[in-house]
Amino acid sequence: MNPLLPASAASVFFDGIFADPCLAHPEGVAIHADGTVWAGTERGDIVRIAADGSGIERMASTGGFLLGIAFDAAGNCFACDIKHKAVFRYDATTGACDRFADSGITVPNYAVVDDTGGFLYVSDSLDPDGSVFRYDLATGRGGRWTTEPLCFANGMAMAPDRSGLYVVESMKARLSFVPIGADGSAGAARVVTEGLETVPDGVLVMANGDILISNYEPSRIWRWSERAGLELLIEDPVATTLAHPTNIALKGDKLYTANLGRWHLSVIDLTNLPD
Repeated sequence: MNPLLPASAASVFFDGIFADPCLAHPEGVAIHADGTVWAGTERGDIVRIAADGSGIERMASTGGFLLGIAFDAAGNCFACDIKHKAVFRYDATTGACDRFADSGITVPNYAVVDDTGGFLYVSDSLDPDGSVFRYDLATGRGGRWTTEPLCFANGMAMAPDRSGLYVVESMKARLSFVPIGADGSAGAARVVTEGLETVPDGVLVMANGDILISNYEPSRIWRWSERAGLELLIEDPVATTLAHPTNIALKGDKLYTANLGRWHLSVIDLTNLPD
């Protein structure tokens, strides 16, 4: 399968190997409303990188190992910490970073904020009995939301109409969709696409409804759409610029990827992406 974009469309956005703080094997990445790019590291740091990639600063630290991060409408940052088996919240007003939710979850991996519904959805990456947890966005109270197993539930994205969650099942190399019922309960999962060889990780929905899925191994990004099915967007056979990409975030026509295999964030220029 030929990729839609050449490898040259990807470049290093910020190299943090010698930065202070070090951008130590980032997995989570998210775009702040002010255009800055935030990431989480294996040292538990929540870091903010200038919009032009010119600098980095530590906003907070959990002292653990961070995976996915996500913002709510107020700019608070939610960070999944696998060492502490909890989700932490960085308060945008006070700068405090405190344990927010931990009821029952084992491997908190990826967070999705639903400001409209008032919930925080968090994937629990167990194999084979992975799941999605749901917590009240105001109080942090909640628990397991899905009832059927999702094999190593990983990256997630809310459908634009809030009808459900797209969930990557890493150990099944597939993307599934979990409907949200009228009463807020989780419906039966259905497979959207398979063949995401070998280990898919992150996912997002573009404004036109296309879905982008990042692959930890091999280092590549997929695109799935109703009109064309599954297409290879871009790949890096030597895993240097795209170095085991995990979570992805979109800002305009630029796709940012965290790279768990190295110490940098990458950016992919989507300007010439064919329809």
